[in-house]
Amino acid sequence: MNITILTGAGVSAESGMKVFREKDGLWENHRIEDVATYEGYVRNKKLVHDFYNMLRAKVKKLDPNNAHIALAKLEQNWTKGKVYLITQNIDDLHERAGSKHVIHMHGVLNSMICEHCGKELEFFEASTSEDVCPHCGRALLRPNIVWFGEVPYYLDEIEQILGQTNVFLCIGTSGVVYPAAGFASLTKTNGALNIEFNLEKSKIASDFALGVYGKAGETLPSFVDKLLEMGDFSFLNKDNS
Repeated sequence: MNITILTGAGVSAESGMKVFREKDGLWENHRIEDVATYEGYVRNKKLVHDFYNMLRAKVKKLDPNNAHIALAKLEQNWTKGKVYLITQNIDDLHERAGSKHVIHMHGVLNSMICEHCGKELEFFEASTSEDVCPHCGRALLRPNIVWFGEVPYYLDEIEQILGQTNVFLCIGTSGVVYPAAGFASLTKTNGALNIEFNLEKSKIASDFALGVYGKAGETLPSFVDKLLEMGDFSFLNKDNS
């Protein structure tokens, strides 16, 4: 029984990371157009580098929460199939909680990428608009983040994973950012059991057989413990959706 997990900003928010886009349309008090588009990057590279440097420094001070830890526990202890963890988040909190195989479809904060040769470089300090690729020496490095208008990473791999998913857990997502918002529809069509964990019903709540509402750091640990104890999902009451 293969379990696929999709996590969004709500999971990291419980550790102190602001959600990607607040109700006022801003991300960490910046316009999305300025710090999360390629056009914004070209317009003001220093601003964009400074913004991600700020995020990088902030994440270093954050700790994984109980939701991150529960998902790592599930990955490490589930023996009835495979566990796949796909995240829309760019932080490394899943990894620091113990998850070993994380698919970052929107990029990684602790990474830079060369615009010429495409090489990715682990990066944990402050970057500048003058940093040159150490591999080709021909281009400047940019944050390894998938911005609006760019194609998310690993879509072919994700499509294959979703096609062999028996249970789909969607945690802390708004259900408005595509293509991730379409994953539940696909797994539902394929006959998977879809379960949503969120503060409230998402925009795609109708794609889930069951909704568990509240902070994921409070609801996930007991869910994972029960699942590992039972070895299946027979303990769920779908009438509570």
